[in-house]
Amino acid sequence: MSQKLPAKNFFLLICITKQLLFFNFVIHFSNKDMIETRIGDFEEVVMLILGILPKGEAYAFRIAKEFSAQTGREVSIGAIHSTLDRLDKKGFVTSELIHSAGKRGERQKRIFAVTALGKRILKESLDFKVGLWKQHPAFAGRFNFS
Repeated sequence: MSQKLPAKNFFLLICITKQLLFFNFVIHFSNKDMIETRIGDFEEVVMLILGILPKGEAYAFRIAKEFSAQTGREVSIGAIHSTLDRLDKKGFVTSELIHSAGKRGERQKRIFAVTALGKRILKESLDFKVGLWKQHPAFAGRFNFS
């Protein structure tokens, strides 16, 4: 039984079949191998909060607490964990497991930080949104965006 290739994969296969150098790439290429480089609003806010928190304080519980303080909305630890996992898979954040030197029996903490790629994605998101704000007739010229 033959498997049907998605249209864009089939087009890619046709375009580079003559170039055997890329044959291995074509075989291994699939939609699931592509890394998502866009971020949603919630992911963007979580990444910005990571940058706001002092070094060593960017762990899930503290991020959720800061999210609530900044937005006035509660967020579950589960939502923070799943978002951080997604951002980690995209390469936008990194984490390090640290052992607490505090109270006996205190749990380890996974401390997160925004990567260089994550910072670039945040900058692109800012530039895109500022560009839209500048074009909006109701707001154009009212804000001084640098």
